Amino acid sequence: MSQASSHTAASPAAHALPSYLQADHLGPWGIYLQQVDRVTPYLGHLARWVETLKRPKRILIVDVPIHLDDGSVAHFEGYRVQHNTSRGPGKGGVRFHQDVTLSEVMALSAWMSIKNAAVNVPYGGAKGGIRVDPKTLSSGELERLTRRYTSEIGIIIGPSKDIPAPDVNTNEQIMAWMMDTYSMNEGATATGVVTGKPVDLGGSLGRREATGRGVYTVGVEAARHLKLEVRGARVAVQGFGNVGSIAAKLFAEAGARVVAVQDHAGTVYSEAGLDVPALMFHVKQTGSVAGFAGAQALVADAFWDVPCDILIPAALEGQITRANAGRIQARLVIEGANGPTTPEADDILRDRGVLVVPDVIANAGGVTVSYFEWVQDFSSFFWSEEEINARLVRIMQEAFAAVWSVAQDKQVSLRTATFIVACTRILHAREMRGLYP
Repeated sequence: MSQASSHTAASPAAHALPSYLQADHLGPWGIYLQQVDRVTPYLGHLARWVETLKRPKRILIVDVPIHLDDGSVAHFEGYRVQHNTSRGPGKGGVRFHQDVTLSEVMALSAWMSIKNAAVNVPYGGAKGGIRVDPKTLSSGELERLTRRYTSEIGIIIGPSKDIPAPDVNTNEQIMAWMMDTYSMNEGATATGVVTGKPVDLGGSLGRREATGRGVYTVGVEAARHLKLEVRGARVAVQGFGNVGSIAAKLFAEAGARVVAVQDHAGTVYSEAGLDVPALMFHVKQTGSVAGFAGAQALVADAFWDVPCDILIPAALEGQITRANAGRIQARLVIEGANGPTTPEADDILRDRGVLVVPDVIANAGGVTVSYFEWVQDFSSFFWSEEEINARLVRIMQEAFAAVWSVAQDKQVSLRTATFIVACTRILHAREMRGLYP
């Protein structure tokens, strides 16, 4: 074989995705790639850059060894993935969960790229995680795990490079430890390295409720387009953490009936509507909705058969599947969780006339207020909670309006419309910046 023919034969391989990046390597990353493929025909001349979206910019896998309280040493696997930074520094949460995988973190980082571009905040997408069940660790072990992980990923994070935030099983305290660890290694306090911090350490008012408030805000906008009256509407919520509980509370305050709530340990139902503040207090006392008085207990699978008008999946990804999508009775699904609906389920819901407000717009309230926190940290000037909530609502309403307009114009789903808006912004930035060197 001549040198020229050999080079020609090798060229396709140079463009092929590694096996772990391919769509048939199923898992969350495969779902994300299918979503990109669906949007590619709508990208016009920017489609020449679409491979940018299919390859994370940087993947860091770290070993996280810590001393346990009994004196032994335990090792945990940690990740930080920076998917895209064309529009600004990486931004995305850190989750501590026993089922964390690289595929999941890659997909979550990519969805952060889409989410940040969809609401037009100047961030790229990133995500992190450690494969650990934090409930098995003492407070001291959890602190040592957090600090060691932060030191390991410290080479790629920073206020102008990549800004972590809370996610599943992480909170303000975890963020405080991360900020302190990074600051100690830098030799100067760097409050802007993470968001979701305690208010006393540069955190923002309204941050804890922001994702749930964003879910509620876009839900109201979507209901208005459906001519679905929120007052009296029946709402079912899966997941009752920061996102699900706040969204449920706001819908209840608007006159909706929250008829069913499911979490990791139980499912409760009341046709007349659950007392959401009482349920929140019960969860705070017991750790779960299970055993809540005045409600009927259901088996977990029965949740998908509950008669409702609005369904809010706010737990983990992959919850609405081909197996249960046909049973959902809601007219409107608002994705509080990241990636809760598989592409097959998406198609089933669409064919049944169910409107799905996708995660990449619905749960963007958290990162929007994280952006506010980051800005406040840089300026050392802090806003009132009323100002923050008003700015959040305006941004979410404007973002939803833009997505709705594209969906109507192109006759596509809200998910595809959100990807059109976001991918266009990301790839336009990529094109304008060019390639260096």
